[in-house]
Amino acid sequence: MAMPVYVDNGRNQYGRMKMAHMLADSLDELHAMADRVGLKRKWFQNHGIPHYDLCQAKRLLAVQAGAIGIGRREVVALIRVWRVKQASKIT
Repeated sequence: MAMPVYVDNGRNQYGRMKMAHMLADSLDELHAMADRVGLKRKWFQNHGIPHYDLCQAKRLLAVQAGAIGIGRREVVALIRVWRVKQASKIT
């Protein structure tokens, strides 16, 4: 069963682009969606919470490919869950 991939509704300025974030419950699902929408693996960011920044056009492609649009509160909840998972792997 596939795990969800999420894209936030961020519109963070990066040069002339407005960027959102793409996160997932698993790295495999995150990278698979990145491949589906044409994101380069070198754009993967793994400092803190693993994610991709993506422009609004790629965000739309991700949603069309099945990613779930979320707001800031849901992003914070996902980050908390990710941190708990990572902490449990350490102990």
